[in-house]
Amino acid sequence: MTVNGFKKGESGGGPSACDGRFHSDGEMIVALSTEWFAGGRRCHRRIRITSAPHGGRAVEATVVDECDSRHGCRHNIVDSSPAVWKALGLDTDVGEVRVTWSDA
Repeated sequence: MTVNGFKKGESGGGPSACDGRFHSDGEMIVALSTEWFAGGRRCHRRIRITSAPHGGRAVEATVVDECDSRHGCRHNIVDSSPAVWKALGLDTDVGEVRVTWSDA
C-alpha cells in the first residue's frame, strides 16, 4: 500500500476516475491498480484492508480511482488516502507498507 493525496494539486493527479471529483485526505478512500480496478467495476465499492505485519488492524475504504498500471503504477498496488494510513496506525512518511485486502 502506498499513500496518495486525492485533493486537487496533490499526488493523485486529476479527479477520481469513479466520480470525476477530488476528495479530502480525511476520507477513507483508495485507488486500485488497473487489474484490480477492473475497468471501474469496483467503483464505489468498499474493500477491507489489513495491515497484518503492523498489528493486524483492519479498516474499510471506498474505491474511488484507478492507479493506472499502464502509466507507471505497479500491478499490485492499493494507493490510499492519509486517513486510511492513520486508521491503521501507520506513518505516511514510510511511503509503502505490505497489506492484504479483500472486497468488503
